[in-house]
Amino acid sequence: MTTVRGVFLNARTTKDFASGDTIFLEGEVGDCMYGVVSGQVELKHGANSVGTVEEGDVFGEMAIIDKSPRSLSAVAAKDCSLAVIDQREFLFLIHETPTFALEVMSSLADRLRRLNTQS
Repeated sequence: MTTVRGVFLNARTTKDFASGDTIFLEGEVGDCMYGVVSGQVELKHGANSVGTVEEGDVFGEMAIIDKSPRSLSAVAAKDCSLAVIDQREFLFLIHETPTFALEVMSSLADRLRRLNTQS
């Protein structure tokens, strides 16, 4: 995910979270997605861990694609720095860097496949 890493390193808005901090909760309405600049994020469905997101990967993208409530919770598994990408920025990035959209879709597809095999 070379393109995605470059986008995150140059993000206009970043947020830092300490290990154990909640980034968002399942069921919340979301207005942004996140890219992991550094650190690691654990994704949870209820109390169950469903995977981790590492440097250069994205999460929370479904909230800006279809404006649905968060389907998982996200918790900082390690201290992390996250690029914050709202819908306006997402559309700009897709326009300027079309491969960004493909990389986000690939990440989402991989996560959904993993979730389906855990069920």
